[in-house]
Amino acid sequence: MNYEPIIGLEVHLQPKTQTKMFCRCSSEYFGKAPNTHTCPVCLGLPGALPVPNKKALEMCIKLGLAMKCSIAKESKFDRKHYFYPDLPKGYQISQYDQPVAFQGYLELDIAGDARRIRVTRVHMEEDTGKSMHEGEFTLLDYNKSGVPLIELVTEPDFTSVEEVLKFSKRLRQIVRYLDISDADMEKGQMRYELNMSLRKVGERGLPNYKVEVKNISSISVLEKVIGFEFERQSALLEKGERPAQETRGIRDLTGATYSQRVKEGADDYRYFPEPDIPPMEFSPEEVAIIAKTIIELPHEKKNRFMGKFGFEPDTAETLIQSKKTAFWFERGLVELSDNESRKEFAKLLISDVFGLLKAEKMKLTDLKFTPNDLAKLAAMIIQGKLPRSAAKHQVIPEMFTSGKSLEEIIKAKGLDQQLDEVELKSICQQVVASSAKIIANLDKNPNAIKALIGQVMGRTKGKADPVLVDKLLKELLGR
Repeated sequence: MNYEPIIGLEVHLQPKTQTKMFCRCSSEYFGKAPNTHTCPVCLGLPGALPVPNKKALEMCIKLGLAMKCSIAKESKFDRKHYFYPDLPKGYQISQYDQPVAFQGYLELDIAGDARRIRVTRVHMEEDTGKSMHEGEFTLLDYNKSGVPLIELVTEPDFTSVEEVLKFSKRLRQIVRYLDISDADMEKGQMRYELNMSLRKVGERGLPNYKVEVKNISSISVLEKVIGFEFERQSALLEKGERPAQETRGIRDLTGATYSQRVKEGADDYRYFPEPDIPPMEFSPEEVAIIAKTIIELPHEKKNRFMGKFGFEPDTAETLIQSKKTAFWFERGLVELSDNESRKEFAKLLISDVFGLLKAEKMKLTDLKFTPNDLAKLAAMIIQGKLPRSAAKHQVIPEMFTSGKSLEEIIKAKGLDQQLDEVELKSICQQVVASSAKIIANLDKNPNAIKALIGQVMGRTKGKADPVLVDKLLKELLGR
């Protein structure tokens, strides 16, 4: 029997604040000695009073606005009660019925169609500590306890792995563009909780159960968890069994899950308003100030690149993969006035420069030349002032290694001495006259003309435009 997944996500993001959510302890806990970033507030000691981190709340509002959410005029914190050794207070300060932001969406491009994933809420809470199990002992590190978390919750709108992965990657891009979080998953700055069930293909409505998988620390593992749960749940349904409504953990990076406990409902957490923190009010003026700090988001930039410059979707997606890449490319665009040159600029960056960076294990910021130099090179190619082969094989590698100016490299290599078409045609005639064997083989092997092009390029020391050479040779050969 065919089933399809019904999936909702809960995403936890650690915002880029210097201090924790409710105290002045440093939030830079990663790699630090255990229990060195703690105080009475984040340890939950009697009499300690929490004070909310304004910067974290502003970042929460900023993400809510980026998700097209409504921002609450009044919001409050609540106590979420449950027992776990790394939760020193016996409750977590979170938000229940009055989140900071609510009812938004993120639009995705799925197989060429726009698909909206609804965002239920974006709210603030504090992180727990960390438990480490060694033999019979459990060691507790409270450095992470109280670190601010932005939680984004979606509706169960995903019906494929592709949608989940595209949403996850786009969200990570957005928070990095907005400088809300580094979203470094290896450091736990972005984590997922998966809510998943299955229904028969063609059915409508939500299934009568839901399985939650917690603490998924990478997008690749998220994909594996979905695959594992699909197989596990479909096998149970085929036997006529309903999968248990439970919370599951992951065993390792394979994505295999195991049962932890029966799934709790809101009533089990005994939510009530946090008595030590008064309700918060966000005025329209305050929200408007935050809204002005939101830059063009990656999916918006991608649509502009495609609509205004005619880029292919894959090209535009590569160019907006990170804010640094997009900004670097756009600095070069100011040099160009036509889309043909812009496309050539994109091609040189993606095919040639990225290839060199990958081979040398370098970053875009390590480049010794400017985006303006590469843009000027693209314009020279389109204007016929420099053969593409010379740009790719001689100029770009030299720019990459030496850091010399574009003009200096072109002059040093003699590439500024242009061949006119009459002179180039004469060289092509000489090559044709001396290549009888190759020409005789052209009918059986049309690709043999490449050998003739190679001879012309050799005689011109790479100064000729191979496209023009191909055209002239075919005219001379009557092809």
